Amino acid sequence: MENVLDKPISFLLFVVIGLLLRKKISAGDETNGLKSLILSIVLPATIFIALLKIKIDSNLILFPALALGLNLLLLAISPLLLLIIGIDENSPSGRSAKLLIPSLAPGLSCFPFILEFLGDGALANAAMADLGNKFFVLFLLYLLAVKWHYKKADTQKMPLKSRLKSLLLTLLYEPVNLFIFAALILVSFNISLDSLPNFFGITLSRLSAIMTPLVLIFIGLAVKLKKKQFFEIFSLLILRSAFTLLLISVVVYTFNLVVKNDILVMISFSLSACSFWPYAHISGIGFKEKNRADQDKTFNANFAISILALSLPISVLLILGILTVNTVFVSASNLLMLSLVLFFMGIIYPVILKVRKSSFVLDKEQVLEQNVNQ
Repeated sequence: MENVLDKPISFLLFVVIGLLLRKKISAGDETNGLKSLILSIVLPATIFIALLKIKIDSNLILFPALALGLNLLLLAISPLLLLIIGIDENSPSGRSAKLLIPSLAPGLSCFPFILEFLGDGALANAAMADLGNKFFVLFLLYLLAVKWHYKKADTQKMPLKSRLKSLLLTLLYEPVNLFIFAALILVSFNISLDSLPNFFGITLSRLSAIMTPLVLIFIGLAVKLKKKQFFEIFSLLILRSAFTLLLISVVVYTFNLVVKNDILVMISFSLSACSFWPYAHISGIGFKEKNRADQDKTFNANFAISILALSLPISVLLILGILTVNTVFVSASNLLMLSLVLFFMGIIYPVILKVRKSSFVLDKEQVLEQNVNQ
């Protein structure tokens, strides 16, 4: 059991290191410099390598489609989750949450557990499914973020030609997009990472190797969680997990799935932590809006990084717990029960808020009534 916990614990320790480094690294230019390094060099190198390693297996092509379907369902349900929590979906925080909630980061949160508990075959299925998720977080969420940015900037008054030109320039100016386009061109000609000059592959691989530590340290440096925000995000993430398990229980029951490993892979993958990529999109747009007041910005970067900070431990605990008890949650009824438990956990905070608000309004009305009677 110690081996399977080593990697997730080390991930969390990197976040702790970031928290401890706050006294040494300022929250201004130094933190922003680290973010620029991640977004401009490390992440592009990582996705370039990942795309060049893709080997499409026609027998597993269904998995990316299912993962993409899950992403889209989570995107569709996110306004309802925000409504339950009491967050305006059209606020900067609401738009940030809608971008992060449907994203998945299986490499950080579920792949180590799938490999340890379910084996190489299950990991191959999960890795194949991640192709659909990567397409969603890299392309669809980026386009959605740009669309919201343009809508907020009221660019609808611009001529269509100017809007298309602005979108094209935005796509070209992002280092990540340049690396993606280059990788896709190489893949289309069946050029893999091994086909490139050795020094080039070594450089990119070493850049990619530092991605996870840098991202997690940056999360620790940048996160600023207030008490209210903590409970909002915790409830939001628990409700996200509840909906995911409800969906899987419906799938298991409807299609009468009985293969234990397949069900556990579905559960683990679906409960993955939120991805860093939407935050990368948010940061890119935030740079264009740096001269705007916070309330006029498209996204709330602090709220987004807070979601990332809480998402990882919640995801790891749920996945580890489910895989540890093994066959308990392969039945639709047990999945449904767990989903309901998480749902009730998720609504505790918004219910308390509503009760307090109702009590405050009632007390205020009583005081007014007493003043009138006097």
